[in-house]
Amino acid sequence: MEINYIAALGFIAGTLTTASFLPQVLKTIKTKETKDLSLAMYVVLATGIFLWTVYGILIGSFPVIIANAVSFVLASCILIFKIKYG
Repeated sequence: MEINYIAALGFIAGTLTTASFLPQVLKTIKTKETKDLSLAMYVVLATGIFLWTVYGILIGSFPVIIANAVSFVLASCILIFKIKYG
């Protein structure tokens, strides 16, 4: 079985960047506090991540698709909490 090092690198990078959202999501769920978060930043970020997901689908890159799809869900959670709790 041959290891595709480029794909492995993509999955590792995607895992790390996606995991970076978890502390903020967990803190937001726990405290329901979002006043210090920028609504505009999360709207732009979620839109950009969504577009990266579409791009990954169009080029058929699983690391790009998976990392960005999960990141989009996490960023959207924060965005929803920001809209709900202000």
